[in-house]
Amino acid sequence: MPHADSLILTLVGGFVLAFVFGMLANRLKLSPLVGYLVAGVAVGPYTGGFVADTTLAPQLAEIGVILLMFGVGLHFSLADLMKVRKIAIPGALVQIAAATGLGWALGRLMGMGDLEAVLTGFALSVASTVVLLRALEERKQVKGPAGRIAMGWLIVEDLVIVIALVLLPLLVIKPGQSVNPAELATSIGWTLFKVAGFVGVMLVIGAKVLPWVLVRIAHTRSRELFTLGVLAIALGIAWIAYWLFHSFALGAFLAGLVLNSSPLGHNAAERSLPLRDAFAVLFFVSVGMLFDPSILIREPLAVVGVLAIVIIGKSIAALAITTAFKLDKATSLTVAAALAQIGEFSFILAALSVQLGGMTRETHDLILAAALLSISLNPFVFALIDRMGARPKPPASGSIEGRALAKEEAAAGNPATA
Repeated sequence: MPHADSLILTLVGGFVLAFVFGMLANRLKLSPLVGYLVAGVAVGPYTGGFVADTTLAPQLAEIGVILLMFGVGLHFSLADLMKVRKIAIPGALVQIAAATGLGWALGRLMGMGDLEAVLTGFALSVASTVVLLRALEERKQVKGPAGRIAMGWLIVEDLVIVIALVLLPLLVIKPGQSVNPAELATSIGWTLFKVAGFVGVMLVIGAKVLPWVLVRIAHTRSRELFTLGVLAIALGIAWIAYWLFHSFALGAFLAGLVLNSSPLGHNAAERSLPLRDAFAVLFFVSVGMLFDPSILIREPLAVVGVLAIVIIGKSIAALAITTAFKLDKATSLTVAAALAQIGEFSFILAALSVQLGGMTRETHDLILAAALLSISLNPFVFALIDRMGARPKPPASGSIEGRALAKEEAAAGNPATA
């Protein structure tokens, strides 16, 4: 039974340990996400010592999911996607299909049913936005050809996942339950129709109403009210989507997408960023709490198998499609390495699959192990492709890019350029 101080203990334990392990991961040149996940393992029920409230943490994680998806919508750029659509759309779809197929084959070898095996492969197919952005920013390639293609690729994957999260409750058939194919097709069709209607209302009516509301709030000149207004819009629309489709993700994404196109979209993103960051950390901590690290010892071959799909299988698929579109070697290798990991969407999909009864806790732990290891190994994957000829060339000092980079370094206090 939860104690009266469960909330404050969970928040304190989660934030303090996330900070400590996040700093340690950063010092080791790893993504801070690794530290947040390890912090969750440390306060989870599978390790000794302090155990956070395992019933409260998932609810905090749901808020993290909403704000994560809201942030994805706020930074969604249809214009950027359209610039690389000819390679990003087929590339993402081919890579998703390849990873799902490999996951299904591995799952069947491990004795899973078809549905669980497909869900496993699908969860392994989607890269982490946070990890990808961090890697490209460190290499100063976000605005380069490889960065634009990788981001467009990831946008398509995100859209596919959002639709999958809406349809998943209809597709997971519990043992002993019989479903009429015609009824299933009708349910899927009706759900897609409602989704299309909801998207249409948000993009047509919401695009006029929500910016107008933000402008009215901005006229109050109150930072607190503006921040509360942004969060109320994100959480409120996410709840409406959950009521209609049992999916917080779709509503939060659309709320961010609509506000992104408004004149105050940048301010909305800036005001919500601290809370989004805080609850994103709690989301990763709560995921770590659900991970049983003993699976690394109990099922080492299975862990190696899912990790190979993420790092090798997805990379080969990405290289195949980029080579088919005749991209240069460096760009192809960079895109492949950037996508050779999984993260937040894999966690969300796996958790929902377990909740619906379509995936066992053992398989869920395998996916979390693949995420933790692939995020940790991603810097080494980039080091490997640099040896293969993908190292970005520094811009010439006299070029526009070179002058801009020099200004950035001088602003950061770099003695070499200050």
